[in-house]
Amino acid sequence: MSDGAVVHESAYVDDGAEIGSGTRIWHFSHVLTDTRIGRDCTLGQNVVVGPHVTVGDRVRIQNNVSVYEGVTLEDGVFCGPSCVFTNVYNPRAEVSRRDEFRQTVVRRGATIGANATIVCGNEIGAYAFIGAGAVVNRPVRAHALVVGAPARQIGWMSHDGERLGDDLVCPRSGRRYQVKDGGLEEIAPEG
Repeated sequence: MSDGAVVHESAYVDDGAEIGSGTRIWHFSHVLTDTRIGRDCTLGQNVVVGPHVTVGDRVRIQNNVSVYEGVTLEDGVFCGPSCVFTNVYNPRAEVSRRDEFRQTVVRRGATIGANATIVCGNEIGAYAFIGAGAVVNRPVRAHALVVGAPARQIGWMSHDGERLGDDLVCPRSGRRYQVKDGGLEEIAPEG
């Protein structure tokens, strides 16, 4: 564990886990072996991460979230309270499927709302926004705003987490975007 990390006395960090500087791990949380948590992260109460999970820098994992083997969270990801990651597509209590874990990657800056479910084997694009309670059962494009069960795209989000209007200009930062090849990309500022 790195100097500068804060781990509440009720939390557990297994041997072989790596915790970055400035990271805070709160009440009743557990980081399992061979898990890497980056710098300046926050793990809320009752969070379980691992084993064999990588969490980037500046990630926020709210209360009651389990990040299972097969999940990767890149830098700046936000996981809302009680959101769910699966790691087996078709689980059965009486059938072992530990060799069937599917990889799930949540790209940089994405937000996952409270009580959303991310079905394993899908990629959440950079800066995508998953609405509260959504059920993601297919890949989500970068900057997409998706809601519902199953999740469907209803718009686009800026880097700053603002919903973009028809002009595709972020109301917070003024960043400009365009739709290209079915995805959203930022337009470089002039000058």
